[in-house]
Amino acid sequence: MRTLHLSNPGHRNGFTMLELIFVIVVLGILAAIALPRLDKDNTQDAANHILSNIRHTQHLAMMDFKHEFDDPQWQRKFWRIVFSTCTGTDRFFMIGSDDDKDGSLNALFDRNESAIDPITGNPMFWVGGTDCSTGTDGTVSKDIFISHKFGVTQFASAGGCANAAHIAFDHLGRPHHGAGFSNSVEPNYGGYMNARCTFTFTMSNGDTFDIHIEPETGYAFIDGQDGS
Repeated sequence: MRTLHLSNPGHRNGFTMLELIFVIVVLGILAAIALPRLDKDNTQDAANHILSNIRHTQHLAMMDFKHEFDDPQWQRKFWRIVFSTCTGTDRFFMIGSDDDKDGSLNALFDRNESAIDPITGNPMFWVGGTDCSTGTDGTVSKDIFISHKFGVTQFASAGGCANAAHIAFDHLGRPHHGAGFSNSVEPNYGGYMNARCTFTFTMSNGDTFDIHIEPETGYAFIDGQDGS
């Protein structure tokens, strides 16, 4: 007895060549749309990260009353964020307070005076002039290496903090910069910032973003994103 095999015209085991070409074209279009978006998001992530750490520095200052009425150098203890360079275009930042007021040349504070990363428990400190990649071994906070993390290659300052690589805050959250506080020998508020400070950061793809810090209040925000 013969068995009759009926073919199923609705059943296929693969795609036709036309369908494959169509899928490839669609994927190409999606990739072309997504890649610029990824670059933009990376720039936004970098801006958000740096802004968050500037605000963290201000918060530390407002929570830690540094004023010493019997010490004319007490302003050296202001909490500050310092932007620095390892080698080439490797950029990083540190956060700390010069508690012993010795004016250390590294970041105007020492490693044991640096802020602690609340996530990892590691110091937010690195010695400039060395290869940043060696600092990602887990002994310090990896979040401070903004070139490795986001692709930041340059920074510059203008306005109230022109030519400064740092910004400091007093116990009221007011911004200071320059030798007026870091080398203070009398409590004269010589580093008090009286104009808007702007930090400009450049990414490896050429994109830039600005972070502004207002005088008096120390309010920090990303340029064009007042509510950031």
